[in-house]
Amino acid sequence: MAKSFDYPKFDYVTPPEIAEQRRGHYPVVIVGAGPVGMSAAIDLAQQGQSVLVLDDDETVSIGSRGVCYAKRSIEVLDRLGVGDPVADKGVSWNVGRTYRVEEEVFNFNLSPEPDHQRPGMVNLQQYYLESYMVGRIRQLPNIEMRFRNQVVGVKPGEAQAEVEVETPDGRYTLTCDWLIVADGARSPIRRMLGLDIEGKVFKDRFLIADVVMDVDFPVERRLWFDPPFHPNQSVLLHAQPDKVWRIDFQLGWDADPKEEVKPENVIPRVQQMLGPDIGFELEWVSIYTFQCRRMNRFNHGRVLFVGDAAHQVSPFGARGANSGIQDADNLVWKLKLVMDGKAPATLLDSYSQERGFAADENIMNSTRSTDFITPKSAVSKQFRNAVLDLARTLPFARKLVNSGRLSVPSYYSASSLNTPETEAFAGDMVPGAPMADAPVNGGDWLLHHAGGEFQVMVYADDASAVDAETIQALQGLARDEIAVKALVVSPRGQAPGGLVTLTDSKGRVQERYDLRAGTVYLLRPDQHVAARWRRLDTEAVRASVRRACGHALASA
Repeated sequence: MAKSFDYPKFDYVTPPEIAEQRRGHYPVVIVGAGPVGMSAAIDLAQQGQSVLVLDDDETVSIGSRGVCYAKRSIEVLDRLGVGDPVADKGVSWNVGRTYRVEEEVFNFNLSPEPDHQRPGMVNLQQYYLESYMVGRIRQLPNIEMRFRNQVVGVKPGEAQAEVEVETPDGRYTLTCDWLIVADGARSPIRRMLGLDIEGKVFKDRFLIADVVMDVDFPVERRLWFDPPFHPNQSVLLHAQPDKVWRIDFQLGWDADPKEEVKPENVIPRVQQMLGPDIGFELEWVSIYTFQCRRMNRFNHGRVLFVGDAAHQVSPFGARGANSGIQDADNLVWKLKLVMDGKAPATLLDSYSQERGFAADENIMNSTRSTDFITPKSAVSKQFRNAVLDLARTLPFARKLVNSGRLSVPSYYSASSLNTPETEAFAGDMVPGAPMADAPVNGGDWLLHHAGGEFQVMVYADDASAVDAETIQALQGLARDEIAVKALVVSPRGQAPGGLVTLTDSKGRVQERYDLRAGTVYLLRPDQHVAARWRRLDTEAVRASVRRACGHALASA
């Protein structure tokens, strides 16, 4: 098979618990060095927390695996210091097309409005993302990674968790204040603890074939229903870097997984799709089935589940890795506040509530997509085919075509951490919403200045005219125990008092946040809106910060 990537081999080092015959203790241990576990590790380390990461492998993921990274995930990765290499190496796209046989029946554009830094999607093999994350971790002095360290036992307690680890040098035991479980869909730790995971397994199989070929196909997501090269089934095509193309062939439940992955069976399928004139080489082949299910709770005392360990969806819509990265983004700031004694442990219940809501959204959309793409009855298939036929000419039917609703961030509109609104605002930036990006400072971006801490975003018609009372109030918020830093947004001027000023020369921030002179937004560390007002009231801000930190939950 072709080889477009050289897999690194990470060194195994004898753990100090074995070398020094002692039991170690760590504030946070993360199990699993995939994109989700490493996202949590980097985020914690950037906030000054020491982290130990355990992984039972010695390299990055084999094969492309997670391929499509959504705009919101790239924005999270920007804050973690790996967004640029992902976007630079990856294949960016916004347009998806769906075909019935060979005729296009539906298309979509993930970027309907201008002036966003990141595209709707970036395609990149998972091994590249993991390599960039390992590189970022090595820049941070407070993360230790241990490869070929397999967790074989977990004993949760009220004050800490005990972890037993198997290595080439034997076993050792450590304890930690918090254990973050990112060990994947089959999650050995979830099974060890006998925790539930419920949902639906879909009886269908798909063949993944990564092929290397030099072609000028459009850089778009393309999905075919009942194409002549694969009758009565569906096929999905994605571009990747290094002239690698990802092809997914629907096979049906009766397909023999062992036979279907053999090159002598894969190559004819691909050749039939491409035609006799296009040469290619296989790089990676796999068979997958899929399921939509989740745990009832993601937090269990000192043990916290993220990513596929907590929830799984079918691959249609790119909701797996994207959702997991956003799990870590939601969890880490809350965990850090709890560890610092600035928030009650009940704040972690909101992690399970908010990301459980996101998981339910993903499962709903993923299930609907799966039922449309792989109908399980003659009636369902007849309906699906009728929709595709009508979509050729009738706009209303195009809205019913479901070739995989693509991953978008969840709005935590019902979250108990939000401050209820008392004033009228237009637009989508409601409490609980993920922040919309916009250009600032003639070449910079709003989200580069947001995240990692609580912030107030204040709008002024002229930043240089912000009065001394407002400056003093904003400086006071920055000195609070839970500091709230200020961002002044304005079309002109520089705010006095050393306040960070973002020049909204194109007016996109004002437009997207419905800003008027004096409008104030409270922004969470994960770049979600917590509250908004039409004037600055520092006591209202402080009350909203306490609410967003779970103190309202604790008192209730």
